[in-house]
Amino acid sequence: FHQLSILVPQQISAGSSLINWATLMILGGAVGKSAQLPLQTWLADAMAGPTPVSALIHAATMVTAGVYLIARTHSLFLMAAEILHLVAIIGAVTLILAGFAALVQTDIKRVLAYSTMSQIGYMFLALGVQAWDAAIFHLMTHAFFKALLFLSAGSVIVACHHEQNIFK
Repeated sequence: FHQLSILVPQQISAGSSLINWATLMILGGAVGKSAQLPLQTWLADAMAGPTPVSALIHAATMVTAGVYLIARTHSLFLMAAEILHLVAIIGAVTLILAGFAALVQTDIKRVLAYSTMSQIGYMFLALGVQAWDAAIFHLMTHAFFKALLFLSAGSVIVACHHEQNIFK
């Protein structure tokens, strides 16, 4: 990736349609992988698995891969300002809508899933405003606290005789 940041500006001019399409395709993959709007529907439904699996998916590996992809290819996104604005808009809309969706859930795992979507929305917003370090810092801290939240939720579910409804 170091060579990418050196060679691409020499070969392609900033704002060209090629760089815009390339970053748009990368963004599409990142949005799908990180469960951002409009490709967010799979994440809440992935909660049927055991709690440790949910912790792994939500905290450390799968959903944070899109954030890492955009941060890692930031040299391309710097050459496509319009796409960076789109990253910020997607993040802002997702964090608001996922936050409100988490408020109306009754299943503890779905609450945490929508919370994850909202937190990743914050990371996308940080990437969109070129706060690369803040996005990666949030990614790292999110991995720790979300894993602990999921494992704690699993303990609560077992202690409540496998009841996942937070209102019971």
